[in-house]
Amino acid sequence: MNHNGQLVEGVLKGDRRSIARTITLIENNPSEARKVISKLYSHTGKAQIIGITGPTGSGKSTLIERLVKELRRKGKSVGIIAVDPSSPFTGGAFLGDRIRMQKHSIDGKVFIRSMATRNSSGGLARATRDAVRVLDASGKEVAIVETVGAGQSEVDIRKIAHTVVVVLAPGLGDDIQAIKAGIMEIGDIFVVNKADRENADASVIDIETTINMSWEKKKWRPPVIKTTAAKGEGTTELLNHISLHMKYLENEGFDKQRRQDVETELAEAIKQKTTDSIIGELKRTGELEELIGKILAKKTDPYSAADTLLKERLKGFKTRT
Repeated sequence: MNHNGQLVEGVLKGDRRSIARTITLIENNPSEARKVISKLYSHTGKAQIIGITGPTGSGKSTLIERLVKELRRKGKSVGIIAVDPSSPFTGGAFLGDRIRMQKHSIDGKVFIRSMATRNSSGGLARATRDAVRVLDASGKEVAIVETVGAGQSEVDIRKIAHTVVVVLAPGLGDDIQAIKAGIMEIGDIFVVNKADRENADASVIDIETTINMSWEKKKWRPPVIKTTAAKGEGTTELLNHISLHMKYLENEGFDKQRRQDVETELAEAIKQKTTDSIIGELKRTGELEELIGKILAKKTDPYSAADTLLKERLKGFKTRT
């Protein structure tokens, strides 16, 4: 059995080392990793995927640590992908595995991994989706993805998670900032963490008012929950609402949403493959250097060059078909 085959077999058995090595392969050698993901794909689709996003300092990691404790109490196996800013020196995850979560690392039913964004847009590592698939295929019943910061670019979490939890904290202006950034549009559940602080109730009212203004009278109205994760308060209620949201999805066209997600991912994969193929061909023929020279000499511009290239290749495609 080759190395990839061993990785696949190990992941399917839930072997922690195989899971870790496969995620490392996804980060460092995407083309080789695709072969492994292709073999794991038919074993995915069983895990509940929860996205946790919100501003730095809102207490996301502490909240997740408490959620994991509650999930383990219920007997659920859990995988966590914590997406961190990239280190400017190594390109690796800047914060490493969250220190607060380390108490769970000795639990064989919990797997924790930090991944670097490597400057990918949306605050999510491009490899995050495949890493979640590895956790899914390994038998983890719940996969939690914690994302970097908050803002309009965080909407990419919507493409991965079944339920998106937006975590805010009172007193920092984060709730208003998040509302302006448009993050309100992606939240299925809103959490005002550090609710023992002054102005927590005011933050709840602000968020509920905004939801009332933008809510499209769908059957699911995002709840606003107060938690104080450092004291373990409110996490049971949050988990109950996450379960209610999953039931809502199952009753309200979960398959339709999954079809849309697959269509989006397929389109992205086609774009990536097409781009890689064209760039590779241009490099082999020397045409890329020639075009760069023309652009530098102001004989053309990048957009016109791209238009010409695509027209030529589409013409060749039509001729072959």
